[in-house]
Amino acid sequence: MQGHFGSEHVAPLGERFTLLLATHNRPAFLRRTLQYYSSYPCTIIVLDSSSQPDTQIVEAYPHVQYLHLPQFSYLGFQAKLKHGIGLVTTPYMAFAADDDFLLHSALTESVEFLEANPDYGMCHGYCMMYLTEATRVTYYRRDKKVQEDYASERAEDRVLDYMGQFIPPFFAVTRTELLRQWYDLMPEELSFEWQEIGHVYYLLACAKARILPIPYVVREANYGGSEHNTEVVFVLSFTDAKSVAEREKFADFLSTIPTAIVGRDQVQTREFALESFAAMSQCLLQRRSLTTQPIFHSIWNDPFKGPIREFGPTQFVEMPFYNQPFFDRLTEFEFLLHAMPAGKLQLERLEAVLLEQEQLLRTHGNDTERTIKARLWKALSCNAFNRKVVKRLALTLRSSGETEEADVLSAWAERLDGVSTQDSRVLLDKMPTGQLLNWLEARGPDTEQAASIARYLTAKGGSPRFCILLLDLNNDSDKLQVTFDSLLDSHFRAFQVVVFTTGEITSATTLENTLHFVKVSADNCVDKLNQVVPNTRCDWLLLAEAGDEFTSSGLMQASIELLAAPECRAVCADEVHRRASGTLTPVFRPDFNLDLLQSAPSLMARHWLIRRDVWVEAGGYSREFSQAVEFDLLLRLIEEGGLAGLAHLSEPLLICQAPAQVANEHERQTLVRHLGTRGYQAQVSAESQGTYRVDYRHSDRPQVSIIIVAQDNVADLQRCIVSVLQRTRYQNHELLIADNHNQSPELIAWLDNLEQNGRGRIRVVRAEQRLSLSALHNAVIRQAQGEFLVLLAADAQVVNANWIESLLNQAQRPEVGVVGGKLVDAEGNVTGAGLILGLNGEVSSPFVGEKKDAAGYMQRLVVEQNYSAVSGVCLMIRKDLYEAVGGLDQEHFENALGDVDLCLKVSNAGFLTVWTPQVQILHPGNLTQTPQAIDALRDKWQARFQQDPAYNQNLALTGKGFTLGEPTSVNWAQLLA
Repeated sequence: MQGHFGSEHVAPLGERFTLLLATHNRPAFLRRTLQYYSSYPCTIIVLDSSSQPDTQIVEAYPHVQYLHLPQFSYLGFQAKLKHGIGLVTTPYMAFAADDDFLLHSALTESVEFLEANPDYGMCHGYCMMYLTEATRVTYYRRDKKVQEDYASERAEDRVLDYMGQFIPPFFAVTRTELLRQWYDLMPEELSFEWQEIGHVYYLLACAKARILPIPYVVREANYGGSEHNTEVVFVLSFTDAKSVAEREKFADFLSTIPTAIVGRDQVQTREFALESFAAMSQCLLQRRSLTTQPIFHSIWNDPFKGPIREFGPTQFVEMPFYNQPFFDRLTEFEFLLHAMPAGKLQLERLEAVLLEQEQLLRTHGNDTERTIKARLWKALSCNAFNRKVVKRLALTLRSSGETEEADVLSAWAERLDGVSTQDSRVLLDKMPTGQLLNWLEARGPDTEQAASIARYLTAKGGSPRFCILLLDLNNDSDKLQVTFDSLLDSHFRAFQVVVFTTGEITSATTLENTLHFVKVSADNCVDKLNQVVPNTRCDWLLLAEAGDEFTSSGLMQASIELLAAPECRAVCADEVHRRASGTLTPVFRPDFNLDLLQSAPSLMARHWLIRRDVWVEAGGYSREFSQAVEFDLLLRLIEEGGLAGLAHLSEPLLICQAPAQVANEHERQTLVRHLGTRGYQAQVSAESQGTYRVDYRHSDRPQVSIIIVAQDNVADLQRCIVSVLQRTRYQNHELLIADNHNQSPELIAWLDNLEQNGRGRIRVVRAEQRLSLSALHNAVIRQAQGEFLVLLAADAQVVNANWIESLLNQAQRPEVGVVGGKLVDAEGNVTGAGLILGLNGEVSSPFVGEKKDAAGYMQRLVVEQNYSAVSGVCLMIRKDLYEAVGGLDQEHFENALGDVDLCLKVSNAGFLTVWTPQVQILHPGNLTQTPQAIDALRDKWQARFQQDPAYNQNLALTGKGFTLGEPTSVNWAQLLA
């Protein structure tokens, strides 16, 4: 049974067959699939459960019946399909997903088969899978060769045969009435897994089925697990009581519905249903009929040719994929896949390509027709489906008389316009890299502002002069040109560039020239730097590498701000990193952050502006630490002058390659040297992703007083105290329980018993009347015997046994005042990681909801660093410092935000607040803050709220934090005031 089965006198296909297309919040996929089906003359009904309707669909595809159904959520898939089936008026139908291509000819052939064979309920063919990246599509074998005709008169045989070599029939052409019956019978809100199992069981139990030996559908591969985050094989094979009960319950249901299974009572039908589940489970576990085996990949980056396909070593010639008509169909699909990109993976991979093309489209002041044309050809080779590139190259070729190639590109552009109207820059703008580019473009001064800046600098006697020390250790002229172009395209000219190159120098230059070349080798580069720098006439130095791009206005802003800050010795600016993938990410640093510098020098110690006389006084760069010269110099500046004069500019100066996230032995060695100079016999260990952890190896083991409030919270309190008693390795501590005038007999008795059995290490300090939390803490702390205090929330639980040692590791440093830890929940998600002032309009923790072992922005979830404040859920402070700053403020922060105020007072006294991920506390993370308390805190610490020094003004103050803020122009008028 194969071929065309209809007659010559039949109704139009649109009256016989309906395609029911389901989509949810995926407009790019929907438009692409509608473009594909636009030439197929069936009835198409779109079931769109997206939150917002696509109002342009009806205009773009008038033949489609578009239904916006927001009442059906993604999880309401079953109800949405049932609703759609009720709208179908044709005798045959098929479901379609918005990311799959059902072959037109295969659909028609399946319809004709069912018309010719009234005892068959469904018909389909074989499936192939695809996965699209930037300019590449990989194809996979999905179905294996199976029994193709399920024609037994016994329904049981059909069910077992089909489920024993299961190929999903969800997209099959099916008799509409059969599907309608199944969806009417199906229990409401059935899980995705049982919907699929029930679907195949019912269709085979009611009618015969046919798999034609033809390619039928090309489906997108699930690169992130199953498309519904479910797996059919799990519910069929798991042996736990819950899974077994679910299978039995569904078998009970199937035993009650009418099918063609006859001669069995309900119990026997139930047992048969379970037998069919077992057959399907074995099929899936043994991969009898389904697989994911790569066949070939296809790359299409030349509009003058078709796609180039490279086949794998193993081919499956038994499958109906190996013929020219099918490859022609794949070429049609690929054109749509590339011309109308959609999907997370494809867009992620395309992001770097679009960025490179956008950069190649730029023109520079020193461009010629030849250089422009060469870049356009290179841009085309990156991605031949970028309409802007294609049209611009066609225009350039035509203007230079190359009409034959121009005609080919014009025709290609016309073909692209026929399926898509989305500009490549508009697509890039929706991606993180495009958003960052727009942010950068908004920073430059306009013509009037540039004139004002020039007048201001003239009145000040001119701009500070920068010497850019440019390392070209790979002799890469192309990268050098990228850096030169960026400087020439910028708004700033008061610079000198000294190139230290391993290449041959073709023309003689001197330090009097704006561009000077110095011949070096990898071995003597540091020596050459040290020889050249003292002889320059610049005010400030910046060490960069060939290929680094200067932003258009970064140096301009730095020059203005440095004129107003003569006390600065060194300045850390923001920058943008180019990842290995080619995409861009912002690296917006906090104000000078000693612990973050020590923990992540690759992110914090590069590209500092160093005052030349300060550099000379410090002795320049060290040969001993040649792979960490900037980090070593900064550490020596701290040794000589402390933290004074080390500033931060919240403006990116450079777009540069992201540093390799690997351990650098020179970084580790110079940090050990530096800590030794500060009096520590520290041990520095290299962590993952190029970060470092410092064990200061303090010799003292001071007593620690742990304070926990008991206030009508017996269950929480018991869990907290048990965790402290069971998971605290550090023995020199006392546990002070602050009884806030509790009235619960159960709690009072429990506390009495705890104190009696505490052997003097557990004390209950009882308040004679109910006090505010701040007053209670202050009263109890006066009785604490420990040199260090730990405020621990009663609804917290200790996780790691070395938690006190980890707190003391930081708190015993003389420059540190407060230490806090990482808060997590039972599911392993972050609930607190330091506090940001002003985040979400109050005081909030960033990274909430992230996995506890995630790296976070700039590795800030896994390294020690300084924050303005940490949560009182777990907070360590020296007792004498607590008393010196007045303890918790009982007047303004009675029951909320006293911990934040305490941290800010300690900072005001000149001490650091350290957050360490080495301390993990189980806690829901809720931070009590009333409107009155937040207003009082904001009023008292206005400057901190205007700009939290542990954050960055270019980052958004919403959501989880550490995301790019909205594009804003620099306030040049304020800078010049």
